Amino acid sequence: MPRLRDKVAVITGAGSGLGRQASRLFAAEGAKVVVMDILGDRAEETVKLVTGDGGVAVAVQADTTQEDDVARTVETALSEFGKLDIMWANAGIVSRGGVPSVLGGEQLAFQDFPLEDFHKVVGVNLVGPFLCAKHAVGPMRANGGGVILMTSSAASLAAYHSISPYMATKAGVNGLVRGLSLDLGKFGIRVNALAPTHGMSPNFLMEQGTPVVGQSYEEVAGPWDPKVSPIPLKLNRPPSLLDNAHAALFLVSDESAYVSGVILPATDGGTLSRVAMQFPEDLPESSV
Repeated sequence: MPRLRDKVAVITGAGSGLGRQASRLFAAEGAKVVVMDILGDRAEETVKLVTGDGGVAVAVQADTTQEDDVARTVETALSEFGKLDIMWANAGIVSRGGVPSVLGGEQLAFQDFPLEDFHKVVGVNLVGPFLCAKHAVGPMRANGGGVILMTSSAASLAAYHSISPYMATKAGVNGLVRGLSLDLGKFGIRVNALAPTHGMSPNFLMEQGTPVVGQSYEEVAGPWDPKVSPIPLKLNRPPSLLDNAHAALFLVSDESAYVSGVILPATDGGTLSRVAMQFPEDLPESSV
């Protein structure tokens, strides 16, 4: 039986990357999907891919930082499909004053980080998930339950250079997930976060409107050699968008019926378990 049979899901930021991949996967598993993206043409293209696969989806052009847009997206789910079971607040942006922005060929120093950029990152990465959760609760309570999923990041758990505002928003997502899991559990609503480490789209670091890549960083980097990969887990293929989408599928399906308040570091491959002190990798097995 399809794992999301008769479920209705809203996925934000679903016009590219993980959101697009997950829209196709969720639909293949039986869900009716509301594809929300700030770029309407991308949302429509995702819907074409879903329906081409035999699934059901509708597109909504909307901005997760605007409450009226989020409310309209939820209303679309209700008017088109009659209910809302899954809300995935997936849309996010990186700190535009850090990676990948440059100033005169040099990376922008933190003391020069524009306040307007900080507010934009907070708006998309933290206000957006708050609004998505806020407008999902009413329909989910009417259903007798539901699932709210948010996209966090490994950057909420460990430091990355030059994106501290982004890291702060993702740590905020983690706090929001924990708090809401406590507050909404009595309504049968589960709240979790996916924290991808690898297997994400290069579109995330590109300017808005850049053509959709459709593969992960690692997949587009060239031939895969696990021996030179910094990921401790050595597999004969690179991490992919689908790896993250499958982890999300677990978190929104009934297979995780008693999982709530969890930050899942998907596609981690042992990366976050490692300390900074490095030892030679070619030690004999007898010493391991």
